[in-house]
Amino acid sequence: MQWEQMTSPELGRAAREIGVCVIGMGVLERHSEHLPLGTDYLIAHHIVSLAAEKEPAVAFPPFYFGQIYEARAFPGALTLRPALLMDLVQGVLDEIGRNGFNKIILYNGHGGNTNFIRFLAQCSLWEEKPYTLYAPSGRFSPEGQERWNAMRETTEDGHAGESETSMSLSLHPHLVRTDEIPASPGHALGRAQALGDSYTGLSWYANYPEHYAGDARYGSREKGDLLMGEAVDSLARFIAAVKADQVTPALQSEFFRREQNLRH
Repeated sequence: MQWEQMTSPELGRAAREIGVCVIGMGVLERHSEHLPLGTDYLIAHHIVSLAAEKEPAVAFPPFYFGQIYEARAFPGALTLRPALLMDLVQGVLDEIGRNGFNKIILYNGHGGNTNFIRFLAQCSLWEEKPYTLYAPSGRFSPEGQERWNAMRETTEDGHAGESETSMSLSLHPHLVRTDEIPASPGHALGRAQALGDSYTGLSWYANYPEHYAGDARYGSREKGDLLMGEAVDSLARFIAAVKADQVTPALQSEFFRREQNLRH
C-alpha cells in the first residue's frame, strides 16, 4: 500500500489495523556518469513498495532528503542545512505518528544516511513519541548475501558500481547511460590514509572524488533481479518482525517512565 495512492479513509484504516509505515530514505546525488541522480531513492522506494505489498504495511511517498553533504561539489545534489534537515525529518516522522501509525521503519537506500538514521533513532529517546522507530541493519539476509557473493564479479563495490548499476538495470534500464560507464573502475585513492583508522567529513571524497566506487561494467539485469528480490524479501521479513514486536514499545514506555520519575 502506497500512502499517496490511498484515500483518506483507507489510510486511516491502515494506520489503525496495521500500524506500520515504511520510509525509503534516499537522496539526490551524483552516481558517476552513468546513473541518475535519484538512484538511491528510486531503488529504496521500489523495494519498500514491493515489500509493503508482500507483508502489508504503508509505504511513505518517495523521500529524498538525507545526509549528502559530500556531494555538494557536484551538480544535482540536494542538501539542506543540518538543523533544517533534522527538523524536516523529525517533522515528517511526527506527522506519520499523528496520522495514527505507532511503528515507523526507516529503510536506508544511501550509505551516507547510515549514521544519520542511527542518530535519529537515538534522538527518539529525547522526547516520548506515540510511535517507535526501527531501522534494519542490512539490506540482505545472510543467505541472500551468500547468493550475491556467489554471483558478484567485483570486490570493491560501493557507489554506482556493480550492484547499484545492476539494480538500476533491473528497475529502470532506460535511465542507465551504459555508453557513459567509465572505462576504468573507481578504486579508493587512499588520499587520507596517513591518518590511519579515522573519520572526517572528507573521508569519502578522499577516496572517491568522482563519486564512483567499483566497476559498473560488470552490472547486469540478471544480477539486479537477484539483488532486488533479496532486498524485498529481507525487508518484508523485517516488517513482519516489527509488526509482531511488543518488546521495543514496552521498553520505550519503561524508559520514559524512569526518565519522568527523575523529575519528581
